[in-house]
Amino acid sequence: MSEFIQQAINGLRMGSVYALIALGYTMVYGIIRLINFAHGDFIMVGAYTLIFTIPVMLGFGLPAWVAVAAAVIVASAVGVTTEAVAYRPVRKRGTRMSALITAIAMSLFLENLAQVLFTSNPRVIKASIFSLPAVQIGAVKIDGTTLATIAISAVTMVCLQLFIHKQKWAAPCGPFPKTSKPLFLWGSTSTEPSRSPLPSALLWLRWQRSCIALSIPP
Repeated sequence: MSEFIQQAINGLRMGSVYALIALGYTMVYGIIRLINFAHGDFIMVGAYTLIFTIPVMLGFGLPAWVAVAAAVIVASAVGVTTEAVAYRPVRKRGTRMSALITAIAMSLFLENLAQVLFTSNPRVIKASIFSLPAVQIGAVKIDGTTLATIAISAVTMVCLQLFIHKQKWAAPCGPFPKTSKPLFLWGSTSTEPSRSPLPSALLWLRWQRSCIALSIPP
């Protein structure tokens, strides 16, 4: 029984990270009706940024988690640039199918670019980011980072829910998935949502995902 509980807690830990990734994915689709196949590749960009910036931060005597800020900035910059250069022109003048094909093309481009620049060999973040004490409950030992991961994910999802439904300027994020023409019902153009609440919300999600991902061992 203790083994089952242990594995269930480990599953909650990984599921919390996947839930945050899914939140960003569904927010993009809910607001601009785009299935963003490159969403995972933006996270990959942040991961590679962490790999190369953590040694730099440690070399300057800074804690490793400071590299999260660099990862968020770089991943967000790539996402915003991709939306402006590739997605927005297609959404304005193309169809949903052309936007879908563009998203697939961007995903393939980023993946192959990463393989050319960094090879396809697996990489591991060796630095210790968080050091939290473990909790012993009977025969079950719960790692401190596991509890932190689950707690941060839960708080993030609750705060995002409140952010969308309670803040007036973020309200357009909420009803979009419920109608086929949400932007026009809100009196907005086809690109307004991607320039208003979406970047700030996704930036926050990327920050939370990066913080949590750093606590997951290989």
